[in-house]
Amino acid sequence: MEATAQQQEPMREAAARFVEQHARPLELAQYRVFFAEDDPNEVVKALLPFQNADGGFGHALEPDNWNPDSTPITTNDALLRLYDAGALDLNSDTAKRIAQYLLSGTEFDPHAMRWRFAVSGNIDHPHAIWWERHGDGIFGWNPTVSLAAFLVCMHAEGPWETLLAEAFDTLEQSGASSGDELTCFIFAWELLNREQIEGIIDVDRWRTAIIRAIDATVCRDTTRYSIEYVTMPSTFFRSADSPFLVASFMPLIQAELETLPARQAPDGGFDISWQWHTDYPEAFAQARDWWRPRVTLDKLRFLTTFTKRG
Repeated sequence: MEATAQQQEPMREAAARFVEQHARPLELAQYRVFFAEDDPNEVVKALLPFQNADGGFGHALEPDNWNPDSTPITTNDALLRLYDAGALDLNSDTAKRIAQYLLSGTEFDPHAMRWRFAVSGNIDHPHAIWWERHGDGIFGWNPTVSLAAFLVCMHAEGPWETLLAEAFDTLEQSGASSGDELTCFIFAWELLNREQIEGIIDVDRWRTAIIRAIDATVCRDTTRYSIEYVTMPSTFFRSADSPFLVASFMPLIQAELETLPARQAPDGGFDISWQWHTDYPEAFAQARDWWRPRVTLDKLRFLTTFTKRG
C-alpha cells in the first residue's frame, strides 16, 4: 500500500529539522528556496565564497574535493545548483565570470576537446580517491556537455555547438556511463530549451534519448539504495515537472519511497553511501557532515513531491 502524506509527515518534519540545524549556509539557502519560497538570489549570495577571482569555483563546494582552486567539475556543480534553485541568470555577473573562467581554457584538453573531470591539483588537498587525476583526467561527457551548453547559451564563440551535437549522438548510441554524467545531459537539454536555443539538438529526439538513458541507468535492486553508490530515481526526479518523468518510472519511484523509512537516521538525516578511500579521516568526517544535509535535502524534496496525497 502506498504511504499517504499524513503517514510520511513525521519523516519530512525530521528531515527538515536536520537540514535547518546542520546545513551549511549554501544548502540552507537552497532549502529555503524550495520549501519557504525564499529569494533564489540568496543561493547566489551563498555561492560567492566558493567562487574564485578567475570566475571558477573551488573551496570544497563539492565536499569530497577540498581543492581551493577553480576546477571544471566544481564550477559545473555551481551551475547545477544555480539552475536547480531558479537562480541561473545568464545576464548576471556570476554567470559572466563563470564564462570567463571556462573560456580561459583552464583544464580544457584541446586534443580531446573535453574539460577534465579530475585535475592534478586535487591531490594536494583532502579529497576522495575519484578526484585523483589519471591519464588525461577526462571522464566521458561529465562535465563537458553541461559547460558547453552553458557557453552556447551565453553566445560564446568556440566549438561548443559541435561538442553538444557529438555528446548527444553518443548518448543516443551508447547511453550514459553514470547517473552523474546523465545529470549533465539533463541540465544541458533543459538549459538549451529554457533559452530557446534552436538548431543544435533535436529536442524530441534527445528527450527520448535521455529517457532511455535514465531507464537504463537506474538501479533496480532497491536493497542497494542509500547503502551503495548506485543511481536511484531521486537522482533525477526531485520535482514533478521534469520533462523526462514518464509513467513507466513511477513504479521505480514508489520502490525508492518504500526504502526511505529504513534509511533515515534517528537524527532525521540521511547519510552518504561512500567512503573516500584516501588517508584523510578527519577531513572525511567533516565532508560527511557537509554532505548529509545535502543528501537529506534531496530526499526531502523527493519524498515531498511523490508521496501520495490523501
